[in-house]
Amino acid sequence: MNNRPIIGITMGDPAGNGSELSVKALANPEVYEQCRPIIIGDANCMEQAVRIVGKEGQIKIHPVHEVKDAIFEYGTIDVYDMGLVDMEKHVFGKVSKMCGEAAFQYVVKVIDLAMKGEIDATVTNALNKEAINMAGHHYSGHTEIYADYTHTSKYTMMLAHNDLRVVHVSTHVSLRQACDLVKKDRVLDVIRIANQACKDLGIEEPKIGVAGLNPHCGENGMFGTEEIEEIQPAIDEAMAEGICIPEKKPTPPDTIFSKALGGWYDIVVAMYHDQGHIPLKVKGFVYNRELKKWDAVAGVNITLGIPIIRVSVDHGTGFGHAGQGTADELSLVNSIDYAIRFARNKK
Repeated sequence: MNNRPIIGITMGDPAGNGSELSVKALANPEVYEQCRPIIIGDANCMEQAVRIVGKEGQIKIHPVHEVKDAIFEYGTIDVYDMGLVDMEKHVFGKVSKMCGEAAFQYVVKVIDLAMKGEIDATVTNALNKEAINMAGHHYSGHTEIYADYTHTSKYTMMLAHNDLRVVHVSTHVSLRQACDLVKKDRVLDVIRIANQACKDLGIEEPKIGVAGLNPHCGENGMFGTEEIEEIQPAIDEAMAEGICIPEKKPTPPDTIFSKALGGWYDIVVAMYHDQGHIPLKVKGFVYNRELKKWDAVAGVNITLGIPIIRVSVDHGTGFGHAGQGTADELSLVNSIDYAIRFARNKK
C-alpha cells in the first residue's frame, strides 16, 4: 500500500505565476519521495510553464480527468485538466474574468476531491480577488471559499514560517471592524483551533501565546478594555480546559512575536490580519537591496477548523513578473511540506 499522501495543488490564477511555481516545485524529486502531487488546473498552461522555466526535455505534462489516472512519477506532472483557459486570450499579468473563473473553479474542484476522499490534502497557489469577483464569485479570498464549500462556521487562518506560527481572530475585514470582532467566544474558538492545529502537527503539549489588541494590552483599561472584557475571559476558560497559555494573560503585541521566535510559544493568537501577517512576512520575505531582488518569499497559510487540509502560499499572484520564469518556489515547496505533515498526522 502506498503511504505517500495524494496532494492536490491548484494552479492559481492563470495570469499569475502559479503554473511556473508548480513546475519548479515539482521539478524536485524529493517532493515525489514524500507525496503524490497532482495539479488542478489547465494542461495547456502547465505545458507553457514548462517552456518558460526551461524544463523542456526534463518535465512532461500528463493530463488526466480522474485522480485514479494519475501516474505520480517524478519527471511527469499529472494535471487534472479542467480546460478553462483559451490560450489565444491568455495574457500574463492582466486581471480578467476568464482567469478569475478558472482560478475559482480550480479551488472548487480541489475542495470537492478532498471532501470525496480522492486526495488527502489541498495546496493552493494564489488567486486574484478582483478577478474572481469580476467572474461573479464574491469572496474575499481562499479562506472564505473553503469555509463556504465545506459548510464550516468556526475557522481561522494560520500563517507559518519555520517554527513561527500565527492564527487570527479576524482576517479580511477593515481595521475598524476587526476591533469590534475581538469577542470572548471568538477568541476562545481560535485558541482551541490553534491548540488542535499544533497537535495535528505532532506537538503533544502546545504552548500558546495570546496577543492583546491595544498597545501595552490597554494598560489596565487606560486605552482600551478589550483585554479585560474579552481576551482575558477567553484565556481563563481555555486554561480551565487544560490548554497551556504560559503567561496566563494577553501579551503586548509589540513583544509577543519576539518571544515566539525565542521559543516561548508554539503558536501565537493574533487579534487581526496585519498584527499576525506583518511579523511573519518580515521574517519570511527577504529582499536583497544590492541585487535588487527577493532572496526569499517564504511562509505558508493554512486554513484551520475545516474538515479537509488546506495549505497555501503566503504571497500573491506575482502579476508583475509572471511569465518570466523568475519566481521563487520556496513558499510552494514549504506549503506542500506542511500539507504532507498534516496529512500524515491525520492518518
